[in-house]
Amino acid sequence: MVKLKNSFQRKKKKYVLTNDMYQQLREKLQPCMQEDEYGLHTIISVYFDTEDYEMIRHSIAKPAYKEKFRMRSYGIPREGSNVFMEIKKKVNGVVYKRRVALTYQVAKEYIQHPSTFHLSTAKDQQIKQEIDWLLARKKLEPKVMIAYDRQALFDIDNEDFRITFDFNIRYRKEQLTQTLDDDGKRVAPEIDVLMEVKALGAYPLWFSELLAEIGIYPTSFSKYAQTYQRYLYSKEDFRYVV
Repeated sequence: MVKLKNSFQRKKKKYVLTNDMYQQLREKLQPCMQEDEYGLHTIISVYFDTEDYEMIRHSIAKPAYKEKFRMRSYGIPREGSNVFMEIKKKVNGVVYKRRVALTYQVAKEYIQHPSTFHLSTAKDQQIKQEIDWLLARKKLEPKVMIAYDRQALFDIDNEDFRITFDFNIRYRKEQLTQTLDDDGKRVAPEIDVLMEVKALGAYPLWFSELLAEIGIYPTSFSKYAQTYQRYLYSKEDFRYVV
């Protein structure tokens, strides 16, 4: 069983697969990897940014350090469901995540009227203070919803080595927080499957050999960046840049 952690770091690479590549790979992975307890599930993320999309523009420039902030739900949330308020940072290729769990109702209230309520543990409270500071410093607001359907696998002998397959990546610009669901338009209709490989160290040799055998190579694909560049970009975003 893979548990959701509130803070972690790992290296991550992405690969674009055809349906045929996906089927070949899944068949060859069966002896070594196990599907997690969630099966095929939907992930919904609302990305926050400045009025002129400063954070995603900075990220697209591929700096050594970049960060994003989002509200993430595993499935369509109800008022009492947990969602995650999450800061995602990338430093020299290593991804760090810091997040706290709130009920969807509390998260909506927090977005509309940031409050001074305290969380139960010192660690969660520290992460919340980081989120408070980021929201205030950047004056962040919800900008786009991105959803996709995911299957996740983990190495039977090493749960820190994980593979995820994302299908039907979609986006929406309206109704971002008060009515959160997964309805949206396809971000990249030409992509069948987006694979992400997540590891704390080097890949197992057997997996590297599988990638070479099938002809699967890493690529650069950010869901938020692709959505911004294809559907949200406007020259007006640069009106504040000197």
